[in-house]
Amino acid sequence: MNLHEYQAREILEGFGIPFPRGGGVAATADEAKGIAERLGGPVMVKAQVHTGGRGKAGGVKLAKNPAEAAAHASRILGMTIRDLRVEKVLVVPAADIASESYLGVIVDRAVQRPVIISSAAGGMDIEEVAARTPERIQRLSVDPRYGLLPHQATALGFGMYRDVAQVRAAAGIAEKLYTSRKSIPSRRLRMAGW
Repeated sequence: MNLHEYQAREILEGFGIPFPRGGGVAATADEAKGIAERLGGPVMVKAQVHTGGRGKAGGVKLAKNPAEAAAHASRILGMTIRDLRVEKVLVVPAADIASESYLGVIVDRAVQRPVIISSAAGGMDIEEVAARTPERIQRLSVDPRYGLLPHQATALGFGMYRDVAQVRAAAGIAEKLYTSRKSIPSRRLRMAGW
């Protein structure tokens, strides 16, 4: 099952995984401008295609005002990223990000169980991190009989952060992410750009 970022956000928010509030999906530059006007501050305009690498391809742009959001949307809509045409953009509030971490759940067919992958080295270039510095990536094979245990989630949090509040937040997100994967259809789930 392929999901656009905005669709994945809706599903994950249903499981209590936090995202910045607000935003919307636009199919035209005017719609993007309207969303930016409603949000009332800097926004990110993000191509919605079923692939990663959107930012590097020019499909993710910061807009300081609604006119800039419309201009970015106009350039992004219709562009092709890895042979996929952009038909929609997600317009969300811009956030000042101090650091970026990666957290994901996959099913490892070799061990026939869920594996949680995390890294303090960021999310956008996680493939590059895996290739160049694989020691910066944690892998936790979860026994499905017991699920993700609280001490395991906390250990994942400490692998990404030093601040105890951030560790607790990351552990909570890991637990919710693990829980959500049991409720999402077992077909391949790919969240574009994550």
